[in-house]
Amino acid sequence: MIEREWERRLDPLTVRVATAVRITGLSRSRIYELIQSGDLETVKVGRATLIHFRSLKTLVRENN
Repeated sequence: MIEREWERRLDPLTVRVATAVRITGLSRSRIYELIQSGDLETVKVGRATLIHFRSLKTLVRENN
Protein backbone atom coordinates (compact mmCIF):
# COMPACT_ATOMS: atom_id res chain seq x y z
CA MET A 1 0.00 0.00 0.00
CA ILE A 2 1.30 3.45 -0.89
CA GLU A 3 1.15 5.89 2.00
CA ARG A 4 0.71 9.54 1.20
CA GLU A 5 2.55 12.28 3.11
CA TRP A 6 -0.67 13.77 4.56
CA GLU A 7 -1.74 10.33 5.80
CA ARG A 8 1.41 10.08 7.96
CA ARG A 9 0.50 13.34 9.71
CA LEU A 10 -3.00 12.18 10.69
CA ASP A 11 -3.70 11.08 14.25
CA PRO A 12 -5.44 7.72 14.56
CA LEU A 13 -9.14 7.78 15.46
CA THR A 14 -8.73 5.05 18.07
CA VAL A 15 -5.98 3.00 19.70
CA ARG A 16 -6.02 -0.32 21.52
CA VAL A 17 -5.41 -0.45 25.27
CA ALA A 18 -1.90 -1.88 24.73
CA THR A 19 -1.03 1.09 22.51
CA ALA A 20 -2.44 3.54 25.06
CA VAL A 21 -0.23 1.94 27.72
CA ARG A 22 2.83 2.26 25.50
CA ILE A 23 2.30 5.88 24.43
CA THR A 24 1.23 7.24 27.83
CA GLY A 25 3.53 5.24 30.09
CA LEU A 26 0.54 4.44 32.34
CA SER A 27 -0.12 0.92 33.55
CA ARG A 28 -2.79 -1.25 31.94
CA SER A 29 -4.80 -1.20 35.19
CA ARG A 30 -4.60 2.61 35.35
CA ILE A 31 -5.88 2.86 31.76
CA TYR A 32 -8.85 0.65 32.71
CA GLU A 33 -9.48 2.82 35.80
CA LEU A 34 -9.58 5.90 33.57
CA ILE A 35 -12.00 4.12 31.24
CA GLN A 36 -14.26 3.15 34.19
CA SER A 37 -14.22 6.72 35.55
CA GLY A 38 -15.18 8.13 32.15
CA ASP A 39 -11.91 10.03 31.71
CA LEU A 40 -11.16 8.01 28.58
CA GLU A 41 -13.80 7.57 25.91
CA THR A 42 -13.99 4.11 24.36
CA VAL A 43 -15.85 2.14 21.76
CA LYS A 44 -16.25 -1.65 21.65
CA VAL A 45 -15.79 -3.37 18.31
CA GLY A 46 -16.46 -7.03 18.82
CA ARG A 47 -14.30 -7.98 21.81
CA ALA A 48 -11.80 -5.17 21.26
CA THR A 49 -11.87 -2.06 23.45
CA LEU A 50 -10.71 0.93 21.45
CA ILE A 51 -9.86 4.25 23.09
CA HIS A 52 -10.59 7.47 21.24
CA PHE A 53 -7.18 9.02 20.58
CA ARG A 54 -8.54 12.52 21.18
CA SER A 55 -9.54 11.55 24.73
CA LEU A 56 -5.94 10.41 25.40
CA LYS A 57 -4.64 13.72 24.08
CA THR A 58 -7.15 15.61 26.25
CA LEU A 59 -6.14 13.62 29.32
CA VAL A 60 -2.45 14.39 28.81
CA ARG A 61 -3.12 18.07 28.04
CA GLU A 62 -5.27 18.52 31.19
CA ASN A 63 -2.65 16.90 33.42
CA ASN A 64 0.29 19.02 32.29
